[in-house]
Amino acid sequence: MYESSDDVLLETDDKMEKAIAHLQQGLSGLRTGKASPSLVDQINVECYGTQTRLNQMALISTPEPRLIVIKPYDPSSLPSIEKAILAANIGVTPLNDGRLIRVPIPELSEERRKDLGKVASRMGEEARVALRAIRRDSNDAIKALEKASTISEDDRDRALEEVQKYTDASSKKVDNLVAAKEKDIMAV
Repeated sequence: MYESSDDVLLETDDKMEKAIAHLQQGLSGLRTGKASPSLVDQINVECYGTQTRLNQMALISTPEPRLIVIKPYDPSSLPSIEKAILAANIGVTPLNDGRLIRVPIPELSEERRKDLGKVASRMGEEARVALRAIRRDSNDAIKALEKASTISEDDRDRALEEVQKYTDASSKKVDNLVAAKEKDIMAV
């Protein structure tokens, strides 16, 4: 499958970056006390018989710290957008005025902030588990290359060390992302 340890290392780095990007996207959808377009832009809306991302069918802005305004390109899609936001169960209630949708962001209670902090921690742990799985697969691939006499023992040891460095660096990024999100959530 792989021709060299460099192929394994390239794929390992790529997969770990994707795992971190996935975590970033998940964390951006977590509600903090202030309005952010990322709270609603990934919501899928049933429109003309197909599922479409909200950010592809409407202009999303935050004119005030606690308000998201959604202005659809096609005003006839307002009821579908409103229904999709309610169905997303993100703890907000959209207000439809016939031209656009206003989404006021309520203040988070201390209990809700702690719950969201736990959700962020859980997402971070899931990312760390994914990183460890990537590391295990990469290590197995490197050991298979050595067993097939494609690489030497020294190359195997160097490659295994590189995989561990990638894993450590990626884990540190995950920790930093989760810590920043928890700080953002707990800020009043």
